[in-house]
Amino acid sequence: MEDINLHFTGDMHALTSATNTLAALIDNHLHQGNQLNIDPRRIIWKRALDINDRALRNITIGLGGPANSIPRQDHFEITVASELMAVLCLSQDLDDLKERIANILIAYTYDKKPIYVRDLHVEGAITMLLKDALKPNLVQTLENTPAIIHGGPFANIAHGCNSILATKLAMKLGDYTITEAGFGADLGGEKFMDIVAPKLDHAPNAIVIVATIRALKYNGGQALKNLENEDLNALNLGFKNLKRHVQNMRYYHVPVVVAINKFATDTDNEIKLLETLCDELGVEVQVADIHHHGSKGGIELAKMVVKAADKDANYTRLYEDAQPTIEKIDTIASEIYGANNVGYSPKAQRQLQTLKDNVWDDLPVCIAKTQYSLSDDPKKLGSPRDFTLHVKELVPKLGAGFIVVLTGSILTMPGLPKEPAALNMDVDNDGRISGLF
Repeated sequence: MEDINLHFTGDMHALTSATNTLAALIDNHLHQGNQLNIDPRRIIWKRALDINDRALRNITIGLGGPANSIPRQDHFEITVASELMAVLCLSQDLDDLKERIANILIAYTYDKKPIYVRDLHVEGAITMLLKDALKPNLVQTLENTPAIIHGGPFANIAHGCNSILATKLAMKLGDYTITEAGFGADLGGEKFMDIVAPKLDHAPNAIVIVATIRALKYNGGQALKNLENEDLNALNLGFKNLKRHVQNMRYYHVPVVVAINKFATDTDNEIKLLETLCDELGVEVQVADIHHHGSKGGIELAKMVVKAADKDANYTRLYEDAQPTIEKIDTIASEIYGANNVGYSPKAQRQLQTLKDNVWDDLPVCIAKTQYSLSDDPKKLGSPRDFTLHVKELVPKLGAGFIVVLTGSILTMPGLPKEPAALNMDVDNDGRISGLF
């Protein structure tokens, strides 16, 4: 587990290197005469680092005189939010990877014409850096069963799903393939169904929503410090959050199952209440105690999922790509989040027009939003309704093939907390790591 969460196969390092190599090539082009007439103020390609380093969100580069390139403002984002991460996860093979990289929008000229990686003629070099990272990684569980780990775009700032190559490989090797979409069903779930599934050419046969009693009690008003205490009232109030997620996934006309991820502090009364509430909603529910009992704790859930996967499904997307970007955002905001209005910053309004002018309006949207709420406000818990979703920026990710919609106060380069997890990490003289879990 430690190896997987540290350097693993080097995929993350390859993505970081490829992202920053492209940034260096852009700045070198400026330094060497700028034949493409790139406006340094309109370079949208960002550097990347797989570290939460808030000091790198907004920086100035190229200082120190003419020998050190053109001074300009630059930005870093965390590697999991980089477009190359999304490109890696959505590519079908090396040729597709190279074509997607070539299509990446990196800047605009002084007369606001788009510039792509292919204009620099470096798509081959960037692809070369990712040729091994494109291969899915086979690992094993604690019980020595196979699992594939490949790709890691965060679902709050990216599309939140593992690679298409890994999923297709698993579908060829097993009778059933289970893949995860990160964070809540309003984030990873929606993005898998509307962005990834159409590219897989195979919609899911069933959807499993993983719920915890702790999270539902928190959404029902119980304080974080008291979550280990039984509180049936908070659980009952917080159930409306799970209810919304179930209703949202039902929009896609695929069977839905709820898995209760059991914690040691969950009481019998709480489990019974949650099962009753799910029964009243008409959704199948099963406790999974895999943390304590391994695979044996998930057998009944597995049986339920198999039955659900055998039911009739009629996968339907929430929107069609041909709809204008603003309509797609409105649809997700109202149907999935519960908003009654979408507000656009002046910058976002200008960018909506840019999408139309460049005929980029027919791409799916990937909304970057807090994972703590169905809204863009992390303090709005439960099942908020009739609020405004605030869109501050739209970024065309043409290599990935979607438009990133930044909302609320979401950041693509997070920062570390007051007490970083690093304070509890260590390694002994035998190389044994502690504090990662």
